[in-house]
Amino acid sequence: MRDFRVAFLGLLFVCGFAISRGQVVAIQQTSPVSVISPNGEISIEISDAGQLRTGLEYSVKFHGKALIAESRLGLELVGQQPLGPGMKLTGMQHESADETYTTPVGKTREVRDHYNGLRADFTDSDGRKIFIESRVFDDGVAFRYLVPKQPQIGQTRIAHELTEFTYAKDASAYPLILDGYQSSWEDEYQLRNVSGLHKDWLIGLPLLANVPGVGWVAITEADIENYSGMYLKKSGSMGTFRVQADLSPHADRAGNIDSNYAVETATPFASPWRVLMIADEPAQLIESNIVLNLNPPSQIADTSWIHAGKAAWDWWSGDAAPSLTAKPGVSTKIMEHYIDFASASGFPYMLIDAGWEAKDPGAPPDRPRQADITHTSPDIDMPELLRYAKEKNVKLWLWAHWTSVDKYMDQAFPLFEKWGVAGVKIDFMNRDDQWMVEWYRNVVAKAAEHHLMIDYHGAFKPDGLRRTYPNLMTREGVMGKEYLKVSARVTPTHNATLPFTRMLAGPMDYTPGAFGNTTLENFVPRHFMPMGLNTRAQELALYVIFESELEMVSDYPERYEGQKEFDFIKQVPCTWDEVHAIGGMPMQWISLARRSGSDWYVGSLTDWDARDVKVPLNFLGDGKFVAEIYADAPDAAEQPTHTVLTRQTVDRTTVLDVHMVSGGGNAMWIHPAN
Repeated sequence: MRDFRVAFLGLLFVCGFAISRGQVVAIQQTSPVSVISPNGEISIEISDAGQLRTGLEYSVKFHGKALIAESRLGLELVGQQPLGPGMKLTGMQHESADETYTTPVGKTREVRDHYNGLRADFTDSDGRKIFIESRVFDDGVAFRYLVPKQPQIGQTRIAHELTEFTYAKDASAYPLILDGYQSSWEDEYQLRNVSGLHKDWLIGLPLLANVPGVGWVAITEADIENYSGMYLKKSGSMGTFRVQADLSPHADRAGNIDSNYAVETATPFASPWRVLMIADEPAQLIESNIVLNLNPPSQIADTSWIHAGKAAWDWWSGDAAPSLTAKPGVSTKIMEHYIDFASASGFPYMLIDAGWEAKDPGAPPDRPRQADITHTSPDIDMPELLRYAKEKNVKLWLWAHWTSVDKYMDQAFPLFEKWGVAGVKIDFMNRDDQWMVEWYRNVVAKAAEHHLMIDYHGAFKPDGLRRTYPNLMTREGVMGKEYLKVSARVTPTHNATLPFTRMLAGPMDYTPGAFGNTTLENFVPRHFMPMGLNTRAQELALYVIFESELEMVSDYPERYEGQKEFDFIKQVPCTWDEVHAIGGMPMQWISLARRSGSDWYVGSLTDWDARDVKVPLNFLGDGKFVAEIYADAPDAAEQPTHTVLTRQTVDRTTVLDVHMVSGGGNAMWIHPAN
């Protein structure tokens, strides 16, 4: 329970301040000040001494070793001196918290929020103030800027942050290099030494890195509110180990950029949390809930209407329906075919993608996809689809361009609620400036008022907003399966990278489910009935490894008929009670276990290299279990659709040998024997 009492009393005496139970007393203190994680393994130190440059700095240690060396802190304001340089420590407050809360959907049903915290107060010679608030968890550290209300700073504009991240050694990093601030965040990740990063590269978050001999660290952010999104750029000359924060510049509703500043606000205000997820091994980072914990509690009192689940989906296959005489396309007959598939498969949802909406004759010429989402296309009989879906016990999700939502939200959301629509997939925002960040929040809040769930496509990375609004089920911000319609870029190597990079920020709508699996030599990108560039066993593993509380089953219904592997897709959940990292390495392989009730699911996948891994089942409870294992068949490297299904009795002492062919994988359902 959060009670603001201090954990490490010995540390507190060293810091030299008094505290009584349930009360924190701020007093003056000399710099530097520090705080340590509950398990004593991670610490942050904040100083006004400025060993490298005059100003505020911080550093982070892991297992007593330097992970992040002295790095600058501060804010650069338009028309004023920066907050940071020349400021002195004038007070501090310690706190600690240990509470557990539940989430209606997520990677763990129960979430423990356990940290030790410190707020360090700094003042300059003009009396201006800035506070640095830090929280240190057992799996990472976070800090943010708090600027209190003060006569010297009222309405203000933030041009840049001075925030830096200086790796203690030359780290191996996995950057996502973007082509600008208005981006879909859809690209491959690279492997680069920090010393070799180029200063003009704009790097998206999270940024994973391995500091040799110290540990793994992923930089991201949490709780972005009334602020713009953060990126990273190389700081210093070639050969240095430092990156610096870079904020998305200010933009108006139409996306017109003003590069003179990033954020316009008034005191008091808080920046988002700058987060460093920390672990000994990269797969352990997947277990962390630090991004979620740094967001405010749920604002939705009754979450009983929020349900995770799988959805049939018409778009990826090109609206294919080979068993029908109807021409492929967004039509009532085709959509009913997919609703039938969802119903027969036990899926709660069918997602109708672009094309169901009536065209808006008043749409500007530069927004051809904007449509009137309060009216349906002549090819879609929405009342009939709603009636038919209800009869089949399936709820509909509807796609919408963000500009249509922006224009019609006040009319459309009440209408969708009246229709019984489950949620809205909103697309093509492709921005994270301050205006768009607030738009995300306003939309998900308005959707909650009308019992609508949300899937953000064309989106920036998650920041934990789903804790505050758990009707935010998933979002894109990832190069997913859709790219196989036009290229061979979504490879097994890419799949083996995403859990350690993009997925650390939160759920991702990658849209798995390809059953037309083929080899690289035989792969042909195509919009209609596309192929999957991996083995079918790997495709099954994606449903375990990739987190998304709304999960697409992307291929057309006929593709799954008579296929034994489809039983696994029907069985695997989309929300979990526990996650357990078994092992892995970015760009190479991963093995991950997730629990739902008394059942466990294990997914493993490899890159283009055939691989053998050990999967110890020490996470199981007492007693005997049955493992149903979908493995690559002996000829799966040549025939990627081939799998072998075996069943065996296991217990917590069992260690399974998993062999994966090139581009292969392995998926298990482990359930109590009785």
